[in-house]
Amino acid sequence: MKKITSIDLFAGVGGMRISLSKALKKMGYEDECKLYSEINSYSQQTYEKNFSPTKLIEDIKSIKEKDIENTIPDHDILLAGFPCQPFSRAGISKRKNLNRSHGFDDKDQGDLFFNILSILNIKKPKAFILENVQNLKTYQNGVILKQMLKKLRKNYYVPDPQVLDAQDFGLAQRRRRIYIVGFLNFKGQFNFPKPSYKKTLVKDFLDIYPPKKYIISDLLWDSHKKRKIRNKKAGKGFGFRLTYPSDKATITISARYYKDGSECLIYRGKDKNPRKLTPREVFRLQGFPESFKFSVSDLQAYRQAGNAVPINVVEKVCLNVVNYLSQSTKKLKKVA
Repeated sequence: MKKITSIDLFAGVGGMRISLSKALKKMGYEDECKLYSEINSYSQQTYEKNFSPTKLIEDIKSIKEKDIENTIPDHDILLAGFPCQPFSRAGISKRKNLNRSHGFDDKDQGDLFFNILSILNIKKPKAFILENVQNLKTYQNGVILKQMLKKLRKNYYVPDPQVLDAQDFGLAQRRRRIYIVGFLNFKGQFNFPKPSYKKTLVKDFLDIYPPKKYIISDLLWDSHKKRKIRNKKAGKGFGFRLTYPSDKATITISARYYKDGSECLIYRGKDKNPRKLTPREVFRLQGFPESFKFSVSDLQAYRQAGNAVPINVVEKVCLNVVNYLSQSTKKLKKVA
């Protein structure tokens, strides 16, 4: 069995790695992740519960460009769901309120793309898969994305990035993300996966008997309703959002869900207080398997699940990437 190697940057809890592993298994390849980077200790804890021991570099920014050749192992595919906060609408708004820089000017997270670029230019893997928020496409009128693509295209064939929505790939969550892929060798046009439009409902992802602790209190429910009225009068939005089990999809579940869950409260019936999603349900809405293990607090689990990638979507992207790598110019297979 042929082996394809990878490195998993800004790995979180390993959603990109799970996706690639599933794709490789379907195509008859053995996979080996040679390195992962993740700065958050709680995410490291969850990652290591689910994967065999893998070399860890906590902070990818700690590696100087002159040290990349000897520090980063050779690999076939680079995976990177690089931090989205500097480019997301919520992240930009928060940074503006705190009088902080955003985009590339955010020196904590905004310039991490250049660390990826340095690794690509020096190690030259056969392919890369990057994921970020859809707002990256329009941020600063698309100038930032154009700059990224120009730099990536110096050494790689990079087709136009694609925004894909998790709800179009069998997950009951509206989660639109931009995907950027690149190949060291051009073998013809690359095609992103087409949506499967598999019909699902929110109830398909819910626990049958969720613990009662996730039902919000009378005090919090009353507070949500009052705030919604105030916000509507002030034109600031409509506050909490009720999601019905019969709905086709939830809104995007973010890492902020741990606060009060107001963006997605599950309807339980007339005259009953709604409830928050459980951490397992959020992971499920992201496509993580039931076998996925986590033993952190609910707060950390919500953050981890909210920051993760939608497995169903990334797996399909990985399938098309691996297929592209494995075929000659004239024998490219079509992978739906």
